[in-house]
Amino acid sequence: MDLNQSNDQMPMKKMDFVKSTMLAAGLVLLAAGCVVREEVRYRTPPTTVVAQPGIPGTEVVVTDAPPTPIVETVTVAPSPGFIWIGGAWVWHAGWVWEPGHWAHPPRPGAVWVPHRYAYRGGRHMIVRGYWR
Repeated sequence: MDLNQSNDQMPMKKMDFVKSTMLAAGLVLLAAGCVVREEVRYRTPPTTVVAQPGIPGTEVVVTDAPPTPIVETVTVAPSPGFIWIGGAWVWHAGWVWEPGHWAHPPRPGAVWVPHRYAYRGGRHMIVRGYWR
């Protein structure tokens, strides 16, 4: 073996050593596992909304159309027999989001009729939800 050949192989051996060291370090990191950060989001409890004056199911004239509805997550019912009443924009001298909630019907067979909005005669109207 001549000296030139020996010197040419030396950097190659050093390169193989660096590659194998990096590979080993990578395997150690993989074997150690990954850290997973879990984000926990708590739903804000619904705020108490003062009931709108008037009889449920009656029409109320409002100044403008309601904002886009907020998408809510329906939770598990607190017990059998409860019905989910979805959240809706209601009028309290301005639009206020009333969060969805579970409610027990006032009597057997009662059905919840949700809030609805209409535009008639150039006026925005809201009809509050009610039990039928």
